[in-house]
Amino acid sequence: MMFVRRGASWGRGLRRDESGVALVMVIGITAVLMVLVATALAYSVSSVRTARSDQDWNGAMAAAYAGVEEYESRLANDNTYQQYGNPASTFSTGSSVSLPTGAQANPAFGVGSTQGWAQVYGSTNAYFRYEVDNSKYASTGVLRVRSTGKVGTTTRSIVVNLKQQGFIDFLYFTDYEIQDPDLSGDPQSCVKYYWAGRGSGCSEIAFGNGDVVNGPVHSNDAIRVCDAEFTQSVTTAYNPASGKRYIAKDSTGSTCTGQKFDDPTAPTYSPVVGMPPTNAAMKNEVRSDLPIDVPRPGCLYTGPTSIVYNSNGTMTIRSPWTKSTRVSGSPPSGAAQTPAECGPVGTATGQLGSAAGATIPVIAQNLIYVQNVPSTSSDPNYWPSNAYPSTLSCQLVSGTLACKGASGQSNGNGLGYPMAAEVAPSSTSYQPRVGDLFVKGTLKGAETVYAENYVYVTGDVKYADANADILGLVGNNAVFVYNPMDVNNAPLLTGSGRTIQAAVLSVAHTFQVQNYDRGGGRGTLTVMGAIAQKFRGIVTRGSNGYTKNYVYDPRFRYVAPPKFLSPVSTSYGVSVLVEVKTAFAADGTIL
Repeated sequence: MMFVRRGASWGRGLRRDESGVALVMVIGITAVLMVLVATALAYSVSSVRTARSDQDWNGAMAAAYAGVEEYESRLANDNTYQQYGNPASTFSTGSSVSLPTGAQANPAFGVGSTQGWAQVYGSTNAYFRYEVDNSKYASTGVLRVRSTGKVGTTTRSIVVNLKQQGFIDFLYFTDYEIQDPDLSGDPQSCVKYYWAGRGSGCSEIAFGNGDVVNGPVHSNDAIRVCDAEFTQSVTTAYNPASGKRYIAKDSTGSTCTGQKFDDPTAPTYSPVVGMPPTNAAMKNEVRSDLPIDVPRPGCLYTGPTSIVYNSNGTMTIRSPWTKSTRVSGSPPSGAAQTPAECGPVGTATGQLGSAAGATIPVIAQNLIYVQNVPSTSSDPNYWPSNAYPSTLSCQLVSGTLACKGASGQSNGNGLGYPMAAEVAPSSTSYQPRVGDLFVKGTLKGAETVYAENYVYVTGDVKYADANADILGLVGNNAVFVYNPMDVNNAPLLTGSGRTIQAAVLSVAHTFQVQNYDRGGGRGTLTVMGAIAQKFRGIVTRGSNGYTKNYVYDPRFRYVAPPKFLSPVSTSYGVSVLVEVKTAFAADGTIL
């Protein structure tokens, strides 16, 4: 019995010990729960803060993008808006910018803590600023913009390159898919888009004969396509209610096959890209009296002018009618200006008017304009109708100027055209007082050359360095691939093939092979760059002329030849975008 009692007593003591342990366990569990609750609460608060921070971080980037888009819209509404910016911005160092005033005042040009921000439309807490670098705009067509977005206390900055969208966005651009009426003899009533009701009997030109177009294409007209391949995008302003956006007919109007578009969606619709009526506006770029709009004028040459590019970075220019290579006023007046960089004016050996011409450095990142001989007596480049340069083989016949070709032909320009034994293609070829450009050679540099009349590519035009050099060739009238024939329609140039590395533009007419319909096969015409023209040009007919090999220069997506002509209306696209170190703190302080 004693054993039982002792056992009972031991049991009661054990229960007392378990009570204490239970209390300790309850307190421990409660503490653990309190820690878990506190941790969960802290995590929840931290998550809210992180979410807020992430939201502001992303929002600041969105605000920076909104700034770029807002600046693009201003450019679209005012194509001179690139002149505005804040000269106090270090990003704009080297640029020519000023703050817009009055109704055009723009808070997005704020710099520092005392100036404001522009508010993102539709937002209550998102803002942006942008700074503009236009130092390369005149030479490359590219604007650099640094845009900073702000949400709360978070700011982020991006830098974008904005490039005008224009003719060089395409390897092949045409306004009308017909031959130039000045060359075909078609009536001016043919100068109408197919989709706007152009009638029959016009000289439509088709892609065919195995043509391969290795670059983007746009036509404001309806494209005729037969056995041809397009390797990249094709756009057109022809947008029928149903069916394909091209015409499966050849130049005679017969139905054809063999069309191949590597882009399965091509052709796609795109609105008309307006051609300017002339390139005359670019004459302003050789004026010395526009220091704000034209801080670095180019060079002006008058009358028939030849340029031979030399691979060492020089060019040899012969321009006998030139008296002044830079002008002031519109119309020009005053004394002749002859800056050294444009070459010495005169007829002595080594000067522009001499038989050998002047050899000078390429006009770096700038342009040349070749104009007609002015008829206004106050113009420094004026010549009376009965006068002509002494180094030209010319004479007055019954009071009318007549200059000779290289072998004495009566319908020449005195500059060596027509070449020996050549029969001039037409009565308008090689006139003596017009702004014709004759060009060939190997360019080392960056330059655009404009002609008020024709451009003749008289030999290969190549780059010394295809990655660094860039050229624009712009004729107000036709750009011809020189292909002279004799009286028997035999070609006068030896060898075959022609290479042109350039952005080529004929503003009012066409890019075409001279004498494309005679002389037999001339090899391959290789154009590495871009071609834009008002009317379709012909390079081959039957077994005559050249086989096409057109390849797009991809650099034109990001940069243009210096001061290259733009469409009548244009928009800007982002060619490069990168996030950079933040430019401003939330209070506007420069970082």
